[in-house]
Amino acid sequence: MSVGDRVLEPTLDAIWEMLAAIPDPEIPVISIVELGIVRNVAREGGDVVVTVTPTYSGCPATEMIAADIRRTLTEAGVQHCRMETQLSPAWTTDWIVPAARERLRNYGIVPPGERATTRTIDISGLRKREVEIVACPRCGSTRTQELSRFGSTPCKAQYRCEDCREPFDYFKPH
Repeated sequence: MSVGDRVLEPTLDAIWEMLAAIPDPEIPVISIVELGIVRNVAREGGDVVVTVTPTYSGCPATEMIAADIRRTLTEAGVQHCRMETQLSPAWTTDWIVPAARERLRNYGIVPPGERATTRTIDISGLRKREVEIVACPRCGSTRTQELSRFGSTPCKAQYRCEDCREPFDYFKPH
């Protein structure tokens, strides 16, 4: 939009809405905002600064997400955009919004539960993971089996339902 010779850039609220429309490249049923990786949008001087926290340090989608953000904002008339990466606090599955969790389930990916807890075994001092109960997103059965700690992406585990026999991904809490 322009007024006289001045070009008006979108408001911060409008930018948040645009970012909320960018799907995650690996899970297209949820947006990068719903996933919780967009941490902040601000203006600094003449720049729009978008702060993101990757889901994990080796996530192959990080560069694609940054490119999608830049393209979206450029197309909306943002003349100067800067990306900043914030690694602390580390991203957690707790940041996925409730509506996105339900869309994950409907897409066939079990949304993450609470972050895995640990308990100390006194005699050895070793830490052992609590057994996670993961319900099948198709039939709801809790008779499921982890096939692989890594599924279609490193942030998901591969499971199979023992009742309906269907394989599915489980978005690991972290």
